[in-house]
Amino acid sequence: MGLLDLLRKLKKGPEKEIRILLLGLDNAGKTTLLKFIASEDPTDSTPTLGFNIKTVQSKGFRLNVWDIGGQKKIRTYWRNYFENTDVLVYVIDSADRKRLEETGFELGELLADEKLTGVPVLVYANKQDLLHSASASDIAHGLNLHSIRHRDWHIQACSALDGSGVEDGLVWISKIVTKK
Repeated sequence: MGLLDLLRKLKKGPEKEIRILLLGLDNAGKTTLLKFIASEDPTDSTPTLGFNIKTVQSKGFRLNVWDIGGQKKIRTYWRNYFENTDVLVYVIDSADRKRLEETGFELGELLADEKLTGVPVLVYANKQDLLHSASASDIAHGLNLHSIRHRDWHIQACSALDGSGVEDGLVWISKIVTKK
């Protein structure tokens, strides 16, 4: 079942537009995830030096996904894309334990920004298909996600390359959006 089938089941009626901001450090797998969601070949990804925008339409939903590059020099521009964000999707490379502190810092900065106040956050603990990946629960603990208040949040283990866990995260997004 693809994203379009899932959304058709969850929402009927007039088309609803959802703006998703897809962020994370470079090499976390954001573009691979976006390609999987858009039913494109996820193995054909190159580093994003600026941003990618994909619109995925479905009966009842129009997803506008903004994938912004995660290189250190680009992160200062992330805030230019915060306006009208319905859901923040933050992607973490679960196998890159050396950068867990850095990714936690960046996520903390995002959550502290007033333009994103109350915006629901889906954290994808990506690259679970790799041998030495940290589990989603270990990442949640390491980033102290359980201390997040005043916004809905969810962490989902996934592999953007093979798609495992991706749809579970999308189900969570659909529930949050239809709840509003």
